[in-house]
Amino acid sequence: MAFDFKKEYKEFYMPKNKPSIVEIPKMNYIAVRGMGNPNEENGDYKKTIGLLYGIAYTIKMSYKGTHKIDGFFEYVVPPLEGFWWQDGMDATIDYNNKSALHFISIIRLPDFVTKSDFDWAISEATKKKKQDFSSVEFLSYEEGLCVQCMHIGSYDNEPTTVSLMHKFARENGYEIDITDKRLHHEIYLSDPRKCDVSRLKTVVRHPIKKIK
Repeated sequence: MAFDFKKEYKEFYMPKNKPSIVEIPKMNYIAVRGMGNPNEENGDYKKTIGLLYGIAYTIKMSYKGTHKIDGFFEYVVPPLEGFWWQDGMDATIDYNNKSALHFISIIRLPDFVTKSDFDWAISEATKKKKQDFSSVEFLSYEEGLCVQCMHIGSYDNEPTTVSLMHKFARENGYEIDITDKRLHHEIYLSDPRKCDVSRLKTVVRHPIKKIK
């Protein structure tokens, strides 16, 4: 049996489909930045996915049988995640203007993976896969206090869930704190290639702060 981040950290990956407040600690990620419509066949977003998983699995296989997480010698690669924003926008994303989207695609790293390990993986994957991984970076990020909710269904319908999250935050004495450092965050628990759009599961998370 392998260590599964989704099962072991349910408060981060498996929230209910109603808003809740959560404190997110510092985590390390594999990250690639880009811009454009995520649905574009040959766009930046699709390219980042291949780069992320290329490094994620290079690291995973290098540690197989050599490191333990809570007694497990293997781990399941955590789900794909993404930070999203548009220039000139605050907490609201214009889903009708996807070509203006900026993003940082990320996959969480186990805590025992160091920057040196990451650098080795970049070199190893470049050599073995004969592919350019120079745009992939090691990202440390502490998200802090957030409101989150499980969104079920199409990504285009996320504004309904976001509205519920913002209402819940206000009712509990918080305001949304999206800035150039704290961003709209999504965690993808379903593969859209294999799952009906009505059943897609996406964790939507927004940073918050106490209303003064």
